Formats: sequence, structure tokens, C-alpha cells
Amino acid sequence: MKQLDIKLMHPAEQISIIIGRIYRSGMTTTSGGNLSIMDSNGDMWITPAGIDKGSLKPSDIMCVKADGTIVGPHRPSSEYPFHKAIYKMNPKAHSVIHAHPPGLVTFSVVHQIPDTSIIPQARAVCGPVGFAEYALPGSELLGKKIVAEFKKNPDYKAVIMENHGVVLYGEDIADAYQRFETLELCARTILNAKTLGEPKYLSEEQITKHEMAVNTPFEHFMNVDHPSDERAIRTEICQIVRRACSQGLMCSSYGTASVRWKGNDFLITPANVQRWDIDPEDIVQIKDGMVEAGKMASRSVALHYEIYRRNPKVNSIILTQSPALMGFCTTGVNFDVRTIPESWIFLQDIPTFPFGSQYDEHLSALADEFRQRPFVMLENDSVVVTGDKLINTFDRLEVADFSARSLILAAPLGSLKPITDAEIEDLRVAFHVGE
Repeated sequence: MKQLDIKLMHPAEQISIIIGRIYRSGMTTTSGGNLSIMDSNGDMWITPAGIDKGSLKPSDIMCVKADGTIVGPHRPSSEYPFHKAIYKMNPKAHSVIHAHPPGLVTFSVVHQIPDTSIIPQARAVCGPVGFAEYALPGSELLGKKIVAEFKKNPDYKAVIMENHGVVLYGEDIADAYQRFETLELCARTILNAKTLGEPKYLSEEQITKHEMAVNTPFEHFMNVDHPSDERAIRTEICQIVRRACSQGLMCSSYGTASVRWKGNDFLITPANVQRWDIDPEDIVQIKDGMVEAGKMASRSVALHYEIYRRNPKVNSIILTQSPALMGFCTTGVNFDVRTIPESWIFLQDIPTFPFGSQYDEHLSALADEFRQRPFVMLENDSVVVTGDKLINTFDRLEVADFSARSLILAAPLGSLKPITDAEIEDLRVAFHVGE
């Protein structure tokens, strides 16, 4: 059964869902941050002042009517003035998000803007980013400075606030949240990369190549069959994708999961659907090398197809980004998982392929790599994880992310002391790795 589209919900319900995601993802505090929606009547719905962001209900959301009347049990957010100023500035803005996520706050306090060319989709999602000078929180002056910064470039939809945080707007709350989440992913990726070494950014040519690589050279087929086992896979994929989003292993703008169905046929997440909101009806069936009619499969569908075709033992694939893993993908620093036994048993030694390998002449070699290992990195793009069952593939992804975070935390302490070759050989034999 298709879940209710968040865009069809009442504004108060939309705000309570999104602020809950932001809070549970560690991107705001109990008292910090505020969200608003401007509805078609000219009424603004906004989070209340001084109320726990971790437990907001739709009934807590305040409404500031077009005539200025305030409706609701609390006071509107103290940052209401700059929300109002942004809506007045741009009639196409229908949602505003302001929060203090750690990565973007770090950039705000050193007066820098994260370079969105660190990962391929971010430029298109975030656009150019501005930087607004400091003013007293909640003041009319702060609103004026934010609006002045947005006006400098008509393409600005996100502004870093000096020593404060970030403010973004969108055509709706899902659009604003996708921009917010993706910009924070960029910030944390850069910070992790800086801890490990020096980040490498994508060129304009590489970003253009990614944007043009739709990579769905498959014909479409009609008369799609949905037997019970196929429907079960759709539900499983949706559950894992939402779980990955909630744990910061996927974000709204990026992440693909697929499961082999029968033979070389499989089901895969779609393109152009925000990951948080994917439901079973969105999942795309790939049958006999053709795509289910009326849908657009993930742009990495050709890679998934080749992996399944060349590796009969692979039954599920996850391709995604996380800030810790992307710290390694964007520096060229070796992700050495010879740290604790579990890491190497689950992941083995990890190669890195050049950016764009899933779209170009490297595709065959990349797919063949999974004959001997379950985990591969794609430079500045993502990690690709394979396994038997989808839950096991997800577990492998979790182990990889935990390992990456541990190595990043260890970097300031000194050189890594990995497990020796002899100890690795003992693990290989004891746990039948590679058999």
C-alpha cells in the first residue's frame, strides 16, 4: 500500500515529520532550529519557540495568518522575522529550514562555504551557496542581511549564516530538506577528508559527465507481473532504504539498493525519488535486461545489471554515500580495514576505482571485481557493497561505516597499527573468507 505523500499532508504534519528527521539525525538540538511552510492561502506554519524539537506534534505547530493573527498554543519561533522576509523576497519559496547541523556550523564559525563539487549530485541539489554576515538572532536586521545575501545571486537557495548555522528554502519542504541534508553531507565529507588528508574536488567536466550519464540504455517492457515474492522484495528494499536514511548511510539525494529476484532479473530503487519517501510502488523491476514501463531506474542500473550477470553469488547491492566513507573516497587515502577482525572478515581489502567507472569503459572491470571481494569504493562518488541477503549487505555497510569513523577518530592519535599479514591469513582460514 502506497504511503501518503508528504506533500499532500497538512503543513503542520509535514513540519513535525521533517523536524523529527532533523533532530533524530543529530542535525539540531532540543531548542535549536526552526522550519516553516507558506501555504497557498498566504498563511505561514512554523515551529514554536521554546518547545522540545524531539517531540513536536502537529498540534504544536503555530500558524501566522496572512493578516498577522497568530493561531496555536505557543509562540512562533523567535526567528520568524527572517522566514517572513524570505517569503516576501521570493514568492516561489514555500518552505524555509534553519538549523545548526555540526558540519555546516563548523563552516560558519570559520567563515567558509563548503565546496559542493566534493560529491557529484550536490551541485545540482544545492546550487551556489551564499554567506550572510552576523546579526542578532531573531532580529529584523538578521532577516535583512539574509535576504540581501539571497538577492546577490538569483540561484542562491542556501546561505551559511556567520557564526550561526544555515538557512535554506525550497519549492516545498521536501525540496528544502533535500538541499539541507545534502549540504550537510558535503560539509561533513570535507571535514572528514581534512582529518585524513586533503580532499580532492570534482572538475566541471566530471560533474557534467555525471549529470549526463543517465545510464539507462535498456528498453522498457509492459505487462509487469507482481507475484508475492516480488512484492516482498519491494517492501524489503523500502525498509532498508529508510533504515539507511535514518542512520545517515543514505540521504534524500543519493543511495541505491537492489535485490536479485530470479535469474538475472532484479528490483532496484528509482531515480528522482527522494530516498526517505520511497515506497514499494516506486521500486523498478528489471526483467530480461529491460526496465519496467513508466519508470526510471537508478542511474547506476547498468552497474547493478553487470554485477548480477557476472557474479551469480551476489544477490543484493547497495550503492551509497556516508560522511565517513566519503572522507576516504574523496582523498585517495587507503581505507585500511585491517583494524579489527570483523572489519576485514566483512569487507576484505578495498580497492578504489576512478570517478565515473560505472558509466565508462571501466564498467566491466568494476563488475568483475566483486568476484573476489564484496566492497569497492568509487572515487568522489560512492561505495558499492554486495552480499547474499539484503540485510547482510546492509550489515556490511554498517561495519564499513563504523570502521571508517574509527579510523577518522584515530587519525589525530597517530599512525594506524593494523593487523599483520599472518593474522589476516589466520582470519582467512578460520572464517573461510573468499571461499
